[in-house]
Parts: sequence; C-alpha cells; structure tokens
Amino acid sequence: MDTAPVVIGIGDIQQKDNFDNLDEALVLMNKVTEAAINDCGNKNIVNYLDEIRIPKGYWKYRDPGKWIANKNNFSKTKTYVTKIGVLQQNLINSACKKILSGEINGSLIVGGESRYKRTKALIEKKDYEETELNINPDFYIKAKDDLYADIEKKELGMMAVGYYSIIESSLRARSSKSFNQHHDYIAKFYSEFSKIASKNDVGWIDNPIKPDEILNSSNINPEIAFPYNKFHCSSWNVNQAAGLIICSSKVADLLNIDKSKRVYLLASSENNFMIPTLLRPNLSKSYGMNLAAEFILNICKENNISEIIYDLYSCFPAAVEMFGEALKIKNISQSSITGGMSFAGGPLNSYVLNSTVQMIRKIRSEENKYGIVTGISGMMTKQSFALWGKRNLINYSFKDVSEEAENHEVPYKISSETSGEGNIIGYTVIKNEESVKKAVIYIEDVNKNRNIITSENKEVIESMEINEWVGKWIKFKNLLLIV
Repeated sequence: MDTAPVVIGIGDIQQKDNFDNLDEALVLMNKVTEAAINDCGNKNIVNYLDEIRIPKGYWKYRDPGKWIANKNNFSKTKTYVTKIGVLQQNLINSACKKILSGEINGSLIVGGESRYKRTKALIEKKDYEETELNINPDFYIKAKDDLYADIEKKELGMMAVGYYSIIESSLRARSSKSFNQHHDYIAKFYSEFSKIASKNDVGWIDNPIKPDEILNSSNINPEIAFPYNKFHCSSWNVNQAAGLIICSSKVADLLNIDKSKRVYLLASSENNFMIPTLLRPNLSKSYGMNLAAEFILNICKENNISEIIYDLYSCFPAAVEMFGEALKIKNISQSSITGGMSFAGGPLNSYVLNSTVQMIRKIRSEENKYGIVTGISGMMTKQSFALWGKRNLINYSFKDVSEEAENHEVPYKISSETSGEGNIIGYTVIKNEESVKKAVIYIEDVNKNRNIITSENKEVIESMEINEWVGKWIKFKNLLLIV
C-alpha cells in the first residue's frame, strides 16, 4: 500500500556532564533531528516532511519546530506544539492518519528536555538561558478537560505522585498479596527495571539498584508519597531527546530507503475519556483503557502475533501494573526495554518518543518480533497503545475508544457533606508545606458519593504505613478523620 505509514529514521541522545558541556532542549531536539535524517540514508527526505510535531516540555520556546526546520533546510513544513494533557502517542497517530489519507508525505516527531542542565546551573552557580523563540506555531493543541477535581488539587496539589500513590493503594487492596508482600513485589520488579536501564546506552543510571534500596526510604531515597520513595518515581531531571521520521511507503520507495530501516505502526488505540481520580468507579481500573488494550490484543490474535516486546509507560509502579493487567502480561519485570522512567529517565511529556525510538531500534535487529509501547497522560487519565512491526502485515488501523468508554463509565459525584461516615477507597501520606506528614484519604459514603478527608494524627499515619487502611469504615468531621 503506497500510503502505509512507515518509520524510516530515528535519533536519540542523552547528556551527563558539567554545565558548560550540556545543551539546552532546543539543541538536543535539533541533534536528534539531524541523527534521524542521517539514519534514513537519504537527506532528500527533508523535502517530503510536511509537518513537525513536538510535545510541549518544561521549556518556554513558542515554536521550536520552525527553528529546527530552518536549521535543516526543510522546504515546506507546518508546525505543531502539543500541550501536556494530550497523549504523546497522539502525535504519532495523527501523523500516521494524515499519511494514510494522502494528506501529507511525511512527518518529523521530536521532543526533548534539559532539566539536568538547569539542575547543574544551580549546583555550579551558573546562569541558565534559553534561546528566545517568540513566534507561535501553526497549530497549538491542548486537552479539552482538566486533569483534577478542585478538591484533589487542594489536598494533593498538581504533582502526580500523590494521585498515583493513591491508585497504588487501591491496587494493593485488591491484589492477592499481603500489605508488605505487595510493596516487596514493586521493589523487586523495579530493581529488575534498574538492571535493564544500567545496560541501556541512553539509560540514566549506571548501576542497578537492589530491591531493599528501593523499598526502604533513606537519604538518597526519601519517601515522597507513601508507599512511593524517590526510586519509585519518574526521574525528569535529565538531558534527553528523541525523534522519528515517518513517511508513506511510496516516499520510502522513491528515496530508496533501505528495507532494514523500515518499521511499521500496525495499529494504535487511545482512550481520551477523562475522569478525575477521585470520581472513577474503580480507582485502579479503567474501562476505556481495557477497551483500548483489547483492540490491540485482538489484532495480535487475528494475525498470530505472539513474540512481543513491551515498553510499558512507567512514571510510577501503578502505571506498569495497570498496563500489565490490561495486556495480560504474566511477568511485568521484563515489560520495559528502556529500564523505566525512574532509571532510564523520564523527560517531561516526551518519554513515549524515547521508548518508541528504542523499540524501533530493537525491532530492526529482531525482525521476527513485534513491539507494544504504551503511554499515559495525566493521573492514569488517558492511555494509549501502539503495535509496531518490521513486516507490514496489515494496513494501519486506529481506534479511539473514548466515546464507548464515556457511555459505559459514569463518574461518581463529590459529596457536599463535610461530616459523616465512609469507606476508605484509597489513601497516601505526604508532607505538607511545613514538612509535617499528612494522610490524604479518598472515601465513598453510603450514597456512593466521594470526598477527601485528611489527618495529621501521628498514630494514624504510623498505622497507615504498616497496615492496610483501604476498606476501613471511618467517621469524619469537618473533613478531618475522627480518631
């Protein structure tokens, strides 16, 4: 099929050095663009790239795409910047759908971060300055809805770790493992991830981390939001970038791109139906996510695809566990090719590009295998799945399950009661602005309405960190736990 979308060029980079030898994100993104062009084997590809899509990072550039296009002599290019809240996989899916319809010939998708350079600036007492880019992109894409309920933002803020740790408590409570066994299990499979990352040429850590070093909090692994310590959390203070070039098979043939370079996106799916964490019928299950996974699994079954390599999005352990459950993976300790976002690096809003580039590189070297890459936006709010392969077995197919998910999964309501009783459905322990530990507790009352209550009682918090509290029936007054 002439319009079948195919990846023909990839590039990625990582930098660890002193401040003066580190690049800003714009330069990193340009370097991987150059690498992807060179990887194609024909520099004339720049004449067929009709668009550049970039996920918005921590940087302030308005339109890095135009700068990159000018640097690399792209002849005609529309630029997109996609805000946080839109699935990173959506950039790839959108480009592939346009290629399939014949609307464009090819697309460059690139993203990157330089938070490590920012960190080194503070350590070395240097000034961090970004290139000023003040012209807007041709298209600026953003999500339609908010990621949080107001009451969640009030108690947990906007950092993801609190929300994911509450999701983790829900997973723990419904697992067959005991309280401590569940935490041991997480530490063990994350330790396996660290081994993979330490052998990854573009992985952030150099040495693996033992399970007990992950499980137990310490000076280098402080508790962030129970049960998560630092090593459970995505590491975003990295200098990393990745990019890929996708074009039609017709263009690939026209430019005589070597067959060994070609990897196809066979199918992808998205769930964009957004429910704030507190209001989900089940905190650790998503109907839409399972629909999106089922679409990919059915394609694998219909085409006898069994040898599959995975890279599950790994911002926190709960994400890996939920994806593993949806995809029916028996051993999630081998469900990452990068080594995970805690250890390989988790650049803000562009990790899926990193994992996709590494997946394509792996598939190139193992032709009989296929790869599934997953992604998330928000607090397990949206999910994506992508199936990659060396052989173009089927025409690219895409499914957005959002409407079906919305018709099935009805958000719960927030209770107006500030005093009463309820069942704990999830909880975490964080530190407030004064560094005092605070329990944040999600509850469901007899009317199936939801609320958040808190406690700073030391005995309660100590008990919550050694015993399971999910499932307890409690009383509260003025949204404070009654002890």
